Amino acid sequence: MSLHAVLSPEALARLDRQKRNSTISSVVISILTVLLVGVVLMLFLLPAIEKITVDIQYIGEDKTKKKPPENPPVRHSPTSNPSSPTAVANPLVVDAVNDISLPKTDSLVDAEGLVSGNGNGLGDDGIGWDDGGPDGPPGIPIDRKQRCSKQDRLSRISKYGGMPQVEDAVVKALLWMKENQQSDGSWGQSHKVGMTGLALLAYFGHCETPDSEEFGQSCLDAIVYLLQVGTKNSGKLATNLNDRHWPYEHAIATYALAEAFSFGGRNGYGIPRHKEVLVQATHLIIENQHSSGGWDYAYDISGNRGGDLSIVAWHIQALKASKVTGIEFPSMKATVKKALAYVSARQAANGRFAYTGSEDAGRPSLTGAGVLAFQMWGKGSRKEVRNGARYILREAKLNYNGSESDLYAHYYHSQAMMQRGGEQWQTYNEMFRDQILLNQNKDGSWKKPGGNDGTKAVGALFAKDTPEGIHYRTCLCTLMLEVYYRYLPGTH
Repeated sequence: MSLHAVLSPEALARLDRQKRNSTISSVVISILTVLLVGVVLMLFLLPAIEKITVDIQYIGEDKTKKKPPENPPVRHSPTSNPSSPTAVANPLVVDAVNDISLPKTDSLVDAEGLVSGNGNGLGDDGIGWDDGGPDGPPGIPIDRKQRCSKQDRLSRISKYGGMPQVEDAVVKALLWMKENQQSDGSWGQSHKVGMTGLALLAYFGHCETPDSEEFGQSCLDAIVYLLQVGTKNSGKLATNLNDRHWPYEHAIATYALAEAFSFGGRNGYGIPRHKEVLVQATHLIIENQHSSGGWDYAYDISGNRGGDLSIVAWHIQALKASKVTGIEFPSMKATVKKALAYVSARQAANGRFAYTGSEDAGRPSLTGAGVLAFQMWGKGSRKEVRNGARYILREAKLNYNGSESDLYAHYYHSQAMMQRGGEQWQTYNEMFRDQILLNQNKDGSWKKPGGNDGTKAVGALFAKDTPEGIHYRTCLCTLMLEVYYRYLPGTH
């Protein structure tokens, strides 16, 4: 006999409700468990997440050789400001594309004088701007038009006694500079600002600017480096202001930034803070002129020495470049007048220009510097220039592999004699051209001058086989070879 228990309908209903509640509770508990596990994992991983940082660094051009595209874009628009001096870090990212395009000319404009030349037909200060014409917009300096066309460069090289190897040597040198540029945009070690300024002047001499296909990024990186230094130091262009030689670097870098501003500003593009730093740097030069009319080490304006012609020559070049920008400097004229009086007082009766004083004895090291100072300010017919040029032809020698290998002196001699033109230039050109061309290394740099005899020169950093010495002499030799198209010779 079996017994069967039968639940009432009310009991069955209560049982169903209990089952549903149990199921819901299980689901809720499962969800809460999953959430709890997630929270625990997040708390465990949070310290690792917090360690993740973003490192923003200065981005320059990849120095590895790449095959250029068939239609490369015009690059290097500066879209970021140099860092402020109070910034914790100084990140600057420049890696953009723009539509900047420098005007090019396909015909030789054979005009006397030059932007920094002898003043024939160019006004009292020797500054000449053409009216544009078929070859480009108004405001492009005559000499800069000609250096921006390879055809014109080759024509000028041939016309004034060069040879095609001159152009090849310059390009090789610029490529060497590009390959040896440091990641922050500079060159050099102890004198980074000055060495960077010299490299930029060599780039500009060949019409290489931030717009250039091959050298644009390198050029832009160098300009930005100088602007970073100037921004940090309120216009003082040197990394070590305790080094009494820093006025050299300041003048060279001011010269370079002024040329960069002329190329950029007059063609519709510019770099942030460029004008501000340039104005500060130029005013610093004007305000720190010694009562003698010169400039001295550490910008000492109270001492009795009053400077020397080597320092003064760079400041005269820098002032001329700043003048050409079109920026107004109210004290410029008086400053230059005093500076040229200082230069004149350095010349001896035999035509030689001395570092200090005006002694007859000594070497012709700075005679080209003295001559060039007057030529740059439209005074190429002065007796100081005539006498100095004759002295250079009579006394200056260049034997790259012997003791007569003062490249610093010939940096000035080559510019001064090119501007003299005529037979004086032809005679000098025959002496200097092959000596420079035949001593370039295969990599584009120049070998150590002087050979076993050393070189007769004052403070010959260019004769040292240090990275800075090699860079320095490579810049000097490049600038010498660029005289064929940087300047238009006068007729005397």
